[in-house]
Amino acid sequence: MLTDDVLTSIEESVLCWLATVDVHGTPNVSPKEMFVAYGKGNQKTHILIANIASPNSVANIRANPAVCLSFVHVFKQKGFKLHGTARILNKDDASFAQKHQALYALTGDDFPFQRIIEIEVLKVNPILSPRYRLFPNTTEEEQIKSALDTYCVKNK
Repeated sequence: MLTDDVLTSIEESVLCWLATVDVHGTPNVSPKEMFVAYGKGNQKTHILIANIASPNSVANIRANPAVCLSFVHVFKQKGFKLHGTARILNKDDASFAQKHQALYALTGDDFPFQRIIEIEVLKVNPILSPRYRLFPNTTEEEQIKSALDTYCVKNK
C-alpha cells in the first residue's frame, strides 16, 4: 500500500495534516510534526503519529475513526493523501512500547507523548500541483526552481 514513492515523500515532509470529524460532523484539520510509516519489514501499512498536543484529534478519532492524512513537499509541490482508519494507543496498549520507539527516534526527550495515533492506510492518492497536469513535461527540478523563485527562497 505504501509504495517507495509514498515512503520517500513521507521522509521528505516536515509536516502532515490530519483531518478528522467530530460527533456533529464538523471537520478538523491539525498539523502533525512527528510521524513515521510503520509495518513489518518492507511492508509499511500504517502511519504512527506522536500525540503531543491534539485533544480534538483524539476526541474525534474516538467518535469516528475515519481519517485523512496529507503531506506535500513544499517545493516539489507533490505529495500524497492517505485515507484510513485511526485508533488511539495508550501506554497500556501491548504494542505501545515498540511503536513509541519508532517515534522516539524523531522526538527524543524534546516532545514527550503519552498517546500514539495509529492509522491503517486503506487508500492512497497523489497530490500534484496543477502545473504537472497542465504541463506534463514539467520535471521536479523545474518545479522546485519555479517554487524557489516564486517564494523568493535563496539557496545558500
